Amino acid sequence: MHKLQIKIESPIGPLYLVGTEHSLQGIFWEKQDVPMINRKSNNTYLHKVVTQLKEYFEGKRTKFTLRLETEGTKFQKAVWNELMNIPYGETRSYKEIAIAIKNAKACRAVGTANGKNPIAIIIPCHRVIAHDGSIGGYGGGLPIKKKLLKLEKEK
Repeated sequence: MHKLQIKIESPIGPLYLVGTEHSLQGIFWEKQDVPMINRKSNNTYLHKVVTQLKEYFEGKRTKFTLRLETEGTKFQKAVWNELMNIPYGETRSYKEIAIAIKNAKACRAVGTANGKNPIAIIIPCHRVIAHDGSIGGYGGGLPIKKKLLKLEKEK
């Protein structure tokens, strides 16, 4: 199956969506290494992703209903699946995620897996903060993480 790509403008800057005819495989920031895709797409499925992201940024969508296809280790996938359980507008600490996946001592590993999340925003890694309440890191940069958290708190 061919991978497809769409570049969109968003309130947090340009985003690159990568997927197939049937699933989303990645959302990348401009400063990240965007996978080289030979085909730009008018794919209907990726346009569904664009629509849902637009609704999210407008404060009209709090849950995404998309088919996601991630590549990662069993541990990374466990972390990413747990991130999907963090409600819109709430945060969890790396420690809370580690406990939720039944690996309480894996806080640093959770942080590493969180940083390798291939589908930012939709798999809401921006909702994970440090145990002391500080914001922690973010692949898109701290200003973007702050904007996403603020967007979710305001709605």
